[in-house]
Amino acid sequence: MKTITDPINFYKPVQPLNKKAHGVQYVEFLPDGKLRTFIHCYWQLSTTRPLADPFNYQVVADGCIDIYFNLGLPEENLITGFCTGFTEFPLYHSFNYIGIRFLPGMFPLVFNINALELSGRTEELNAVLPDLSDFIKNSFDLSQKRSEIGLTLDRFFLTKFLSIDKDPDPRIFRAINYIQKTAGLLNIEKDLNTGISSRQLRRLFEFYIGDTAKAFSQIIRFQRVLKAKPSLQSLKENKLFLDAGYYDQAHFIKEFKKLYGCTPGKVFES
Repeated sequence: MKTITDPINFYKPVQPLNKKAHGVQYVEFLPDGKLRTFIHCYWQLSTTRPLADPFNYQVVADGCIDIYFNLGLPEENLITGFCTGFTEFPLYHSFNYIGIRFLPGMFPLVFNINALELSGRTEELNAVLPDLSDFIKNSFDLSQKRSEIGLTLDRFFLTKFLSIDKDPDPRIFRAINYIQKTAGLLNIEKDLNTGISSRQLRRLFEFYIGDTAKAFSQIIRFQRVLKAKPSLQSLKENKLFLDAGYYDQAHFIKEFKKLYGCTPGKVFES
């Protein structure tokens, strides 16, 4: 496979649960260096004690495709595609989930699966990639430590990625990387100089991302705000939403709530 521009230089998606909260912890750990063009991270979401009440795990929009499974029931492995809003999963008592987060465009490149078919959906992995589903089912259990899990995943994906015989379309990955590099602050029609028609560009984005270039740009722009971690005071006084490409405060609040699940005031109040 030909070399592609490394998107990790431009985009590092954020999921906000990064410390212990309500007896739950979320940890990200890196794959082998050779995989980081394709996989942003592996992640672990687990309980630190049995929960008395259900825990609603809220996932903000990040433009990625994730595969995940519970170490206690690895045969129940799932895949979630590109989402144009936040998603929420009720979890109970105790759990130990492991996930693989693919950078935008990389899952379809590696597995030759149309991202549009997964967009806005969570599916059983066995229906999408039965071989990978069986590998997870037969390779993991609760006795394994995070380091061992990472090495096992690395071995599988290194072997898989070395066997890729599909060359990436440079036009779509130039467009994806430019959107990431500009943090979504661009005019889609004028700034994405791909040399192809808008119709062709839409088809490529649907296959590799799962939605339009505009929808992807909105998520990248939203992620830029999350990474900046502004205070509520600075949002109001400095009107940072204008710098982030939003027309006005009302537009910013509406889009933020759709992608995060609550208002920026609630998120940044602390």
